[in-house]
Amino acid sequence: MNSKVRKYLTVITLGLAGGSIYFLPYVKYIFYDAQLAAMHMSNTQSGLLLTMYTVGNMILYIPGGIIADKVSPKKALIISLLSTSALAYLYAFTMDFKIAMFIWMGLSFSTAFVFWSALMKAVRIIGTEEEQGFMYGLYYACNGITAALTNTLALNIYKTAGGDMEQGFFRAVLAGGSVAIIAAILLFFLMKGSDKEKEVSDGEPKFRIGDVGKLVKNPVVWIVSFTIFCGYGFYTSISYFNPYLTEVIGVSPESSGFISIVRNYLLLLLAPVGGIIADKVFKSTCKWLSTAFIILAALFGAVLILPSSISPMAASLYTLIPGAFAMMMYGVVFSTVSEAGIPRAMTGTVIGIASIIGYLPDSIYSVLFGNWLDSFGGSGYNFIFGFLAVSGLVGSALALLIYRHGKKAKQGEAA
Repeated sequence: MNSKVRKYLTVITLGLAGGSIYFLPYVKYIFYDAQLAAMHMSNTQSGLLLTMYTVGNMILYIPGGIIADKVSPKKALIISLLSTSALAYLYAFTMDFKIAMFIWMGLSFSTAFVFWSALMKAVRIIGTEEEQGFMYGLYYACNGITAALTNTLALNIYKTAGGDMEQGFFRAVLAGGSVAIIAAILLFFLMKGSDKEKEVSDGEPKFRIGDVGKLVKNPVVWIVSFTIFCGYGFYTSISYFNPYLTEVIGVSPESSGFISIVRNYLLLLLAPVGGIIADKVFKSTCKWLSTAFIILAALFGAVLILPSSISPMAASLYTLIPGAFAMMMYGVVFSTVSEAGIPRAMTGTVIGIASIIGYLPDSIYSVLFGNWLDSFGGSGYNFIFGFLAVSGLVGSALALLIYRHGKKAKQGEAA
C-alpha cells in the first residue's frame, strides 16, 4: 500500500477509535431514559456513574501518559479498544448498578489511562512536523463523524426492540460497544508496529521517568495546558447556543435541535480546514490559534449586541459562524505540543498533564454557567458569552507565548 495512503487511512482509523471508544462512558447522553429503565436506577445513581468515570480519568491521565511514552502506541490502542468492548458486553449482560460502578471505573482505565495519550501521540508520530495541523484536524473530523455514526447505529438497533426500552438498550449497548473492535482490527493491519522506534530515530533522547519532574517544572507545558483549556472551553460551550436560541431568541426546540446537530457534529468536518490553514497559510499552529481565538472573542462578544429585532433564522445562522471557527480551532489545539518544542518521546506525558487542565471546562464551566442561568435567567447568557469572549483574548495571548518559545527553541538548536 502507498505509504501516503496508509498514513491517511491510519489517521482516519484513529478517528474511528476515538469516536467509538467513548460510546459507553457517555451512553446516557443518547439513551438516558432507556438506561434508567434497564437498570432500574435513579437520576442520582446515573450521575454517580459519570462521576466515578471522570474522577478516575483525572487520577489516571498523568500515569497513563507516562506509560504511553514507554510502550508501543499500537499495542496500547488495540488493548484499550478491545478492553472497552469487553466492558460493554459485561455491562449489557449484567445491568446491575453496583457492577456498573466497577465497569465505569474500568472504563477510566480502558479509555483514559493509556488510550488518550497514546492516541494523541500516534497522530503526532504519523505526520511530519510540517503537517501536524492537518493531521490533528483530520483526526477530529473523523472522530466527530464516527461518534455520530456509532450513536446512530446504536439508536437504530435500539428501535428494533419495538418499544421495549430494556431490550432495546441491551441491543444498543452491544451494537455501540462492538464498533471499537472494528477499530482495533483496522489498527492492527494499518498502524506500523515500528512507530515507537520512529519517534526516537531522529536523534531525540528517549523518555525517562526522571523527565516527568522536568516537564512539570517547564512553564511551556502549563502554557500549552491552559491554551488547550481555552480551546476546549469554546468547543464544549458551543452547546449553549441551543438553549440561547430557544429561551432568548424564540426559536422552536425542533429547529434549534437541528441547528445544534449541524453546529456540534457536521461542522467538525471543518477541522481539517483549520489544519490546512495552520500548516499552509500561517505556517504555524500557534499563529493560527492566536488569530482564531481573537475572531472567536469578537464573534461571541457580538452576540451581546445582536439587535432584539433579529429574526430567529438570522440568529440561528449566525451561531454557525462561531461554531465553525471553534471546530477549526479546537481540531488543531493539541498540535501545540509539537510547536512548543516538546520532544516526541515525551508527548504522552505532556498530553496527560495537559488533559487534566484542558478538560476542566467540563466541570468548571457547567457549574459556573448553570449558576448564572439559574440566577439571571435569559440574561445569564450575556455573562456566558462575555466570559467566553475574554477567554478568547487569554487564549490568543497564550498561543503567542507558545509560538515565541518554540521559535527560540529552534534558534537554540540551530545555534
